[in-house]
Amino acid sequence: MSTAPARVVVVPGLGLDERSWSGVLDRLPASVPATVLHLPGMGRRKPVPALETLAGEVRSRLGDGPVVLVGHSQSCQVVVAVAQRDERVAAVVLLGPTTDPRLRRLPGLVAAWVRTAVGEPWWQVPRILAQWLHTGPRAMRALWRRTAPDRIELRLPGVAVPVTVVRGTRDALCPADWATSLARAAPRGRLVELPGAAHMTPQTHPAEVVALLVR
Repeated sequence: MSTAPARVVVVPGLGLDERSWSGVLDRLPASVPATVLHLPGMGRRKPVPALETLAGEVRSRLGDGPVVLVGHSQSCQVVVAVAQRDERVAAVVLLGPTTDPRLRRLPGLVAAWVRTAVGEPWWQVPRILAQWLHTGPRAMRALWRRTAPDRIELRLPGVAVPVTVVRGTRDALCPADWATSLARAAPRGRLVELPGAAHMTPQTHPAEVVALLVR
């Protein structure tokens, strides 16, 4: 087994790219290499394939292990699919993981999104919109359709490495009971809640996220 320090590999959330992780990347110690992998619907304006194909692309670009594999929001489902089958993954961090079955229908999703948006700092809006426009609404819609039905809660029991589930206390897209159930589903899972945070924790709470990545 490699004795090299674990690298951090990030898969950004729905419509997002490395700009949502700039605060985290700037705060990581120089001794911790980090990479952001863009995928269709997650920083790339390209047709979105099946979830297993997305996971396969991550595996092909993962590099040498050990790796701390990090997902945010919709990308958590891709990250867990990778961690199920790749021994290079030493730990998994899931920030605001989706998709709660109660939010797989549009009315519930919209209501939760509005409640969460109200809890987000408004200074983020230009940065988020710029990332969404770069990825494009077509790719974002396609990613949602591909990943939302995936049963991440059924995949997590097959992930043997430590899994940290992170949610902001104001995140209606990742309710407390949903996050708790995911942490319990992973054999070595734990739940961390960030007081006052909503869904965009990499942007709004970068120092807290860094602390979880390098602990």
